[in-house]
Amino acid sequence: MAHDPRDLDDSFLSFWQERHISTLTTTRPDGTPHVVPVGVTYQPETGTARVITSRTSRKARNVAEAGPQGQRVAVCQVDRARWSTLEGVAVVRDEPGQVAEAERRYAERYREPRVNPDRVVIEITVDRVLGRA
Repeated sequence: MAHDPRDLDDSFLSFWQERHISTLTTTRPDGTPHVVPVGVTYQPETGTARVITSRTSRKARNVAEAGPQGQRVAVCQVDRARWSTLEGVAVVRDEPGQVAEAERRYAERYREPRVNPDRVVIEITVDRVLGRA
């Protein structure tokens, strides 16, 4: 079931605030999917999802190698019959302010992230929301 990313009901908003591990799907340079578990935060008022990671991770390299236009990706979380997928275009951000904001949001949803001087943010501009929460 598709939903308006800018007008999600309270159950969807709550689902994206609860502590759940998600998966991030990116595309490798050869076109095959790369799916990995991640922590993700979602800011519905701006339609932005964020994943913190190391700049050398395969997921960050997949997105970065797509170029400045970004790469279409999906993040998905499941909790029994409840599930949701956020789709959109991702880019890699390494600006200190962007990284700090993503770390702050991650700490609110999960826990304080470990120190990582190579940290970047995979920032997703969400344009499609699917699911049942």
